[in-house]
Amino acid sequence: MPVRGRGRTGNLPVDLTGFVGRRHEVGETKKMLSASRLVTLTGIGGVGKTRLALRVATDSQRAFTDGVWLIELSELSDPELVTGVVSDVLGLRNHTVDAPLVLLTDHLADKDVLLVLDNCEHLVESVAALAATVLRTCPGVRILATSREPLRVRGEAVTRVPPMQTPNPDHAPSLRGVPGYESVALFLQRAVAAVPTFELTEDNQVAVAQICARLDGLPLPIELAAARLRVMSVHQILDRLTDRYRLLTGGSRAAPDRQKTLRWSIDWSYELCTPQEQRLWARLTVFACSFELDAAEAICGEGDRGDDLLDVVSALVDKSILIREEAGDVVRYRMLDILREYAQEKLQPGEYPNLRRRFRDWYQELITRAAADIISPRQLHWLDLLDREQPNLRAALHFVLSEPDEADAGLRMAVGLFPFWISRGYLREGRLWLDRVLAAHVGESGADPAKALYLVSLFAGVQGDVTEGVGLLARADSLEDRPGATWMRALRGFVRGFLALYNRDSVSAVMYFDEAIGAAQETEGADFLHVVSLLGKGLSYVSLGDASKARVCHAEMLALAGTLGDFVYCGRSAMMGAWAWWCDGDRTRARAVIEEGIRLSTRADDSFGIGCSLEALAWIETDHDPGCAAVLLGAAAAIWRDVGGTMANYLTGLSYHSDCEQQARRVLGDRQFDEKYQHGSAFSVDDAVEYAFDIQPVPAKKSPEVGTLSRRERQVAELVAEGLTNRAIAAKLVISQRTAQGHVERILSKLGYTSRTQIATWLVEQRHQQNPGPEMRTHHS
Repeated sequence: MPVRGRGRTGNLPVDLTGFVGRRHEVGETKKMLSASRLVTLTGIGGVGKTRLALRVATDSQRAFTDGVWLIELSELSDPELVTGVVSDVLGLRNHTVDAPLVLLTDHLADKDVLLVLDNCEHLVESVAALAATVLRTCPGVRILATSREPLRVRGEAVTRVPPMQTPNPDHAPSLRGVPGYESVALFLQRAVAAVPTFELTEDNQVAVAQICARLDGLPLPIELAAARLRVMSVHQILDRLTDRYRLLTGGSRAAPDRQKTLRWSIDWSYELCTPQEQRLWARLTVFACSFELDAAEAICGEGDRGDDLLDVVSALVDKSILIREEAGDVVRYRMLDILREYAQEKLQPGEYPNLRRRFRDWYQELITRAAADIISPRQLHWLDLLDREQPNLRAALHFVLSEPDEADAGLRMAVGLFPFWISRGYLREGRLWLDRVLAAHVGESGADPAKALYLVSLFAGVQGDVTEGVGLLARADSLEDRPGATWMRALRGFVRGFLALYNRDSVSAVMYFDEAIGAAQETEGADFLHVVSLLGKGLSYVSLGDASKARVCHAEMLALAGTLGDFVYCGRSAMMGAWAWWCDGDRTRARAVIEEGIRLSTRADDSFGIGCSLEALAWIETDHDPGCAAVLLGAAAAIWRDVGGTMANYLTGLSYHSDCEQQARRVLGDRQFDEKYQHGSAFSVDDAVEYAFDIQPVPAKKSPEVGTLSRRERQVAELVAEGLTNRAIAAKLVISQRTAQGHVERILSKLGYTSRTQIATWLVEQRHQQNPGPEMRTHHS
């Protein structure tokens, strides 16, 4: 899946292989996109729709002030999740019970964005409904879609993507002229990537031209053919293609020629694979998205040693069947949809059901391991991994819901995913799956249905449906057949505590959270319930105005995080610790707590935690800098609009929020307050984080011609002086590489320098001025 949005520039991937040709198509698509708010690129699989859309989108980025966003739909099979996937890519993790499409259109109503909806054909009705609503209600939104068929939405402009230009196979082209054909240029680029020493010569130019013509200028078959150069010559490739052409011309006359050509090229790639490679290619189609090697070994291996399967995977990468991608510190593999569809036909009779069962078992075990380790030093690893695995997790859940006697497995999987869903803010999806597995379960008895009901009651409460949550809680209480079990007591107390907190009954909430904490401490494997209940208890004390007890809760959270390795909930708890220090008059300590909370939440990619810290920081800054407080309130409000839910309402409903706004308005006046509030509300999450760290600019001690650096710029300058690259600075400060580059450019501009070396020299001079050596001190004395 694409990276979720935190900034405002979009999420388009970097083009790693280069874009070849298509000048006319790019120009025409741009022209259509300027005239129509919905443009759909159609054509058969393998013709290059996605690459063309990405090129147009990349070239159009400056025209959209709120970014260009790629939403890849090929890995999604559930029409009900289309809107949720779009929202997730845009960074919306709304906690309310409102209709997802309403929330999405509210977010996009005043945005100037381009949405690139890629691979829509298998979800065409859902995508069409979404597009029609967005275009009707969001005047600044334009959509560029790719599909094998039009969306058939009013106002849609449709353009068919043709194959690339090919030489006439009956006329020998010149050596100088043949690279001018797009298909040949593509073949040559991919050929050099496969064999760096490859060159177009008088001897091979005719064969290259005929290969491109035989493949009808379709990019995917051409790329597959070029990859064969690792093991064959150009003439051998042409011979194989010619044989196949003769062999298959007697096939189905109903199939369009270009579809037959694509099929031939994939047939040919399949025949060039060894039987072991063919078998693995077919079996890997069980994955709904990309996968890692250990999953492939467990699900698709047949007792092979890991090294053996790795060799086969490597061979499929070399033959362009699998695409190798780096995700953090791991490597993942994926397969193009058209290659997956082809290979599914090659599975042996009865093989696919067995693969799906192994697939289910693997992901059930993965969920179990992640749930047990979610509060640990590997927390971010698990959250990122489960994010990447979401299409596979959905496929596993679909499988258990479609099979008889699998309802219990579905309940266990959904319950196990709860910590992931709540940590990432995927409340709507979590509630959807819990509702589905509960509906599929025959009879309501036992611990698993009770756990699921407790959790869905919490989701209802967090989404603002507190009455429904209380009703579900009562049902869960009636089903629980082991009320004395400590894990269940911890779960029950945790859920009751938050429902009481959302009902503004903070006294009861503290009592329930204490019950949950006590039970969790007695139970092995209940660290998650311990941590979240401690957070809830601290928030309850904030509501009650008890600073000393809130500070104790925060201190316990820090100690627990140090022991267990939590980032997400420790980051969220910063607001209660900072609030407590602020109440005691220690603004410096309160700011330090908030800054650490923002760092933790940023590292965990937790917009909700960042929003909590910005909200509390606004309260803290009111007396010191009411203008800054107004900006922070606006920035927090922007996050609350995206996140929503009862917790956001709880925070903004506290008296500290209204007191902050009233005091800032009193000092600034309504007009200036509104201007600053709107300025903050236009921030992206990254913008808001940068603003929070740059609130108190620190003048740099320098010669008269040197400008003033903010505190964050000073930090960046120090790291530049240490020799760190922009990428290393970004990792050190937990910011994006683009932001780090922007800081360096501003530093150079302020100081009037042109190189990083000059920054380092300037810092050395500043240190000497601040801490003069013995000779200088003697001289001045």
